[in-house]
Amino acid sequence: QVQLVQSGGGLVQTGGSMRLSCGASGHNSDYSMAWFRQAPGKEREFVAGIDWSSRYPQYADSVKGRFTISRDNAKDTTYLQMDRLNPEDTAVYYCASRPYLNVVRTTHAYDYWGQGTQVTVSS
Repeated sequence: QVQLVQSGGGLVQTGGSMRLSCGASGHNSDYSMAWFRQAPGKEREFVAGIDWSSRYPQYADSVKGRFTISRDNAKDTTYLQMDRLNPEDTAVYYCASRPYLNVVRTTHAYDYWGQGTQVTVSS
């Protein structure tokens, strides 16, 4: 059974940085990973995704140039480094995996989800 366990998150001031981690277990094939977020009253949205080889990371326009997704396949861990945070980044962040090599940006394409972690950026 696949499990995704998130760590990181919390409160940070505008302009600050934070790193989220997502540890995976139970995959029996190569898989792609993504981060989504959901703000109060809004739909869950794609933030960043990374393919198995790490060659083709993808980012939402709203975070491009500020966030960096990476993964360490030896550790089965994916990271989201968030820099220059602003209050609009406040949301619950979720990692997700799918048993395919490529990244897609829609929630329904992902089979497994982390527990979610709150990120709050104060102004």
